[in-house]
Parts: sequence; structure tokens; C-alpha cells
Amino acid sequence: MNDVRQILGKRTAAVAPSILREVNQRLLLDLLFTGGPATRPQLGKVAGLSQPTVNAALADLERLDLVRPCGRTTSAPGRAPMLYEINPSAGAVVGVDIGREWIRLLVTDLAGTQLSKIDVRNVAADRNSLVEAVGQLVAKGTADAGLEPEEVTHTVIGSPGVFDTDRSQLLYAANLPGWLRSRVVQALDERFGTAVTIDNDANLAAFGEYTYGVSKTVQQSVYLTIGTGVGVGIMIDGRLYRGFTGSAGEVGYLPIGRELPAVPKRRPQRGMLEESFGAAAVVQRAQECGMTAALTAEDVFAAAREGDYCAREAVVVEARLLARAVASICALLDPELIIVGGGVGQNLDLLEPEMKTELARLTPMRPRLTVGDLGRDAVVLGAVAMGIERARETVFENRTGRS
Repeated sequence: MNDVRQILGKRTAAVAPSILREVNQRLLLDLLFTGGPATRPQLGKVAGLSQPTVNAALADLERLDLVRPCGRTTSAPGRAPMLYEINPSAGAVVGVDIGREWIRLLVTDLAGTQLSKIDVRNVAADRNSLVEAVGQLVAKGTADAGLEPEEVTHTVIGSPGVFDTDRSQLLYAANLPGWLRSRVVQALDERFGTAVTIDNDANLAAFGEYTYGVSKTVQQSVYLTIGTGVGVGIMIDGRLYRGFTGSAGEVGYLPIGRELPAVPKRRPQRGMLEESFGAAAVVQRAQECGMTAALTAEDVFAAAREGDYCAREAVVVEARLLARAVASICALLDPELIIVGGGVGQNLDLLEPEMKTELARLTPMRPRLTVGDLGRDAVVLGAVAMGIERARETVFENRTGRS
């Protein structure tokens, strides 16, 4: 719990006793969420509160069933002090990752403990069937977790694209059929009847790795996902950076790769980098070289590991394009760490040798690259992490009657 003060920032003291009491309750609840189980003296020391104040606030939280005793410490002499933790059953969270090929779902309690998990193929052909598929998956996942629908505190859905809150639309989600130009949030709200957040999948992957994975000790990191689409999630000082319109990280539109038509008939839905860099482009390059067995990017990388010439040539081109994207990210953001993920990005071990050669040619910067710890679950775990943050506020307000 040593860094909890830095995580929480400064709290403004309130004058009214009832407001001050609420601030103290929220502070202790946040400390237990971020730092884990603690004793009353530990909480008082970190929070800067007197022991009577801590005792009163904990008593209130225990009465509201938001925290609970969880045993005693064994390190102190004499009577061991009681440890307190959040009550994980005070709420539940659903995280969903909607990808072009797969829909992944995870249900947890407020401590992040897994209650159920389901992965299914995405066979939806339009918005309505996609919303229905997600709805059915959430219903099954909730039932498998032993929960009633109304017991879900918050649902977070990860999707390609950028959510426009003014129009309730997802922009730049060309890889999901019928997902654009539709009132997605309204449809999901009607389907679930609970609090729903929609966020960009790369943002959630970055948040997931920061919360549970490889970048949890890193203050400035970038998650570069390469799969059916291409995107970036940016974490700066523990917060997602979204840009002015929420479009920060849409690197698929970087002018890198094969030229697009000189006079397009309409505004392009997919950018130059994504057209040249995504999983379909890897397959296309291998096939153009003469590889007949390449049906997916996974096939190409598997063949490259076996020494197939055409597959290896496709990987070399992909690595050079990846180096250009990384060089651009470094020049603009100078992150401490770049995490590479997605179906293509998971093969960093094959891509990195050629990338290093290309990076040495392009830039004097030497970024630190790694594959994420969370693998294909990065987005759904990021959705759960964001859901827990929002759910803990919701359960506090619901049980105290405050906002």
C-alpha cells in the first residue's frame, strides 16, 4: 500500500461533518481496493486519519456490507490486529471483447475473481445479430456465475473503433459488419438493462496490462494491437490518453504502407497502415509470393516457424512496417514501454529481428518492446478492470444513498 497516496491523489477536506464522513469512507474504500487487505493502523497511517476516524468509517462500511474482516495479521506481537478487505460480493462486473473472429466474456466480482468465462466465434452478419449474440453470451455468462441479471453492477464492452458519445455511434469500426452509423449504445442498453460502457479495444488492452500485466509498474506505456485491425492504447501516468475526440491511437490511418486510390469514391473506412499491416495483408503477401496453404495470418506465422520461404518473406515485410509504426510512436510519445499484442503481434519473437534492423535505419531511438502478459485476454481483462472501477463507485452510492 506504499503507493496508494500517489494513486489516489489528494483529497479535499470537507467542512460539513456528513460530507467529511463520506470522504473518509470513500478514501478507506479506495485504499482497500487499490492496496488490498489492511489493518486499521495501516489504513490510518496511509490515509493520514486518526484511529477513531478510521474506526468509525470502517464501522460504517462494514454496516453497509462494503467491507468485511478477513482474519488477523501474524507479524505484530501481542494481540494480532484485524485485517479488513472489500466485500467482493457487493457487486459484479461483466467484461466483453467483441472482435471480428471471436467474442470473449468474463464475469467477476468486485475483487476481480473470475466467476465465469466464455469464448465463442463471432458469426454475426450485422448490428442486430451482433447485439443479440452479445446479449445471449452475457445472459449465459451471468447465469454460469450464479447471478441474476440485476446483480450485475456494470458491463464494459470492448470494440474496435471510437465511441462518439454525442451521436451514440461507433466510428472507425470497419471490421465489424453493420456496427457503424447505428445507435449502438441504445441497442445495448435496451438489451442489457444495466449500466453499460463501450470503449476502444486497444484502450482496454492497455488498461488491462497496466492493471494486471506487464506494464503495471510503468507510468508511460503504449499497447500496439495488430490483428484483423490495428490500434494503439496509450497509458500516461496511470490514465488512458484519448485525445480531443477520443481518436488518439487510431494508427491504422498513418500514411504507411501501400498507397490508397488517388481519388477515393468516399472517405476510406480503413487507413493505409491497416490495409497494409493487418492480418489480411499478411495472408495476401504470403499468397502473392506463392504460398497456397495460407488461410489465416496464424497459418503464415506457423509456416514461417517451419522455415517456409514465402511465409518468412511475408513476415519480413510485416516486421518492416511494424518498425515504421513503432518509430512513429516513439517520435510522438517517447513511451517507456511498447507492448505488442493481437493475433499478429503475439509473434513478436519472429518479427523483432527484422524490426531492429529497420529501426536502426529509421531512428536513433531504441524502444523497449515486449509481448503482453495477458495474451488474447488483454481486452476482456481491461474491460473488467474498468468495470470494477465504475462498479465500486456505483455500489458506494447505491448503499449510502449519496452521489
